[in-house]
Amino acid sequence: MSRSKDRGEDFTREFEGAQTLDGLLEVSGSACDTTEVLARMQAAHAKGRPHSDVIPGLFEEEPRFPSPDVARLLYQNLLGLWDLVEEGRAVRLEEGPRPPRPKKVKASQPPAFHPDEPTGEFVEAAWRYLEDDEKARTRLMHSFENRQDALLGALDAAGLTDEGYGVARHLLFELYAMLELGWSPGVASVRSAALVADTTAPPVPQSLRTYADEALFEAEQDEEQPLTAQELEAVRTLVRSGLAALWGARKGR
Repeated sequence: MSRSKDRGEDFTREFEGAQTLDGLLEVSGSACDTTEVLARMQAAHAKGRPHSDVIPGLFEEEPRFPSPDVARLLYQNLLGLWDLVEEGRAVRLEEGPRPPRPKKVKASQPPAFHPDEPTGEFVEAAWRYLEDDEKARTRLMHSFENRQDALLGALDAAGLTDEGYGVARHLLFELYAMLELGWSPGVASVRSAALVADTTAPPVPQSLRTYADEALFEAEQDEEQPLTAQELEAVRTLVRSGLAALWGARKGR
């Protein structure tokens, strides 16, 4: 309930529910109920009109009040309802207890792919798991920051803009996290030498390359801060070399 705007000590703008406002409207001579009042207020607010354009229209004639207290209660409720509309808050009109909120179901951790390569289905499941489980994401982020000094050092030294650095770091973290989730022995720290093109390194699975390419395409097409062609190429080179190094750093080989 909104209590932010008062008129004196005894006037508190507060919507007390549809049942209360319906009774006040009826006794004051209005043909409207709370549902119609709410609809009118929402329409007026969407057009940038004030409440003073709405409230007088709720009465075909001058409102009649049995007592000053009824008038005060009516306008307290009407202005309280307007405040809720203005603040963009949800308005419950039905009576009775609130229905229980549905529990958010977290995505289950994707199955390990060791000793096989990750499939596209695994990559999708891993991405959703990272999106839905904040604790797991935080744990893996700490692991990434603590173990991958060489990878992060290469990013720091690349001379990227803030946007390019953010895209590269975020994507490399996700790829690292996917490998940690799917490769049960885990991923060791990447060596600086592994970030240089290595023709003897094991080929990176297509599913991970596709995920990285799609993410970079989205960064290029971003409406607010798209990467320039030159920086996109630098980020792509870093991500591909970093992914290859991470894939080659899997433990237990």
